[in-house]
Amino acid sequence: MKNIIISSCLLGENVRYNGEAVDISEGVSVLSDEYNIIPVCPEVLGGLSVPREPCEIVNGTGIDVLNGCARVMGSKGADCTEAFLKGAEIVLSIAKEHKAELAVMKERSPSCGSSRIYSGEFNGNKKPGQGVTSALLQMSGIKVISEEVI
Repeated sequence: MKNIIISSCLLGENVRYNGEAVDISEGVSVLSDEYNIIPVCPEVLGGLSVPREPCEIVNGTGIDVLNGCARVMGSKGADCTEAFLKGAEIVLSIAKEHKAELAVMKERSPSCGSSRIYSGEFNGNKKPGQGVTSALLQMSGIKVISEEVI
């Protein structure tokens, strides 16, 4: 059975910035018929606490953060970029260790967004782009999809 990376919050784990989870158990049960599920939370793996202040990518997307051209900032001004980069690297290491070819990640997250993330202005608006971890996984040849498509 092939391995798949899934954002821990999508599996009911209370790891999101607000300490809550997102339950997609129906979609996950379908995936678990075909894949061995490996849960990850890049933000927690990167050293951030639960709960934590909400973060957004300012002046770019996950690719820009990886290239050093944008930062991940908390809503109260904390620069969380290093924790996001560390978490992304750890998730990539886990994915490689388990030979995962697919990742199902939480859309709109500054770590896990696969096609849309928050604007970086903390106003609820969204913009096209990937989060830091999703961008790193994709650049490394791992297919990344949103939970919204399963």
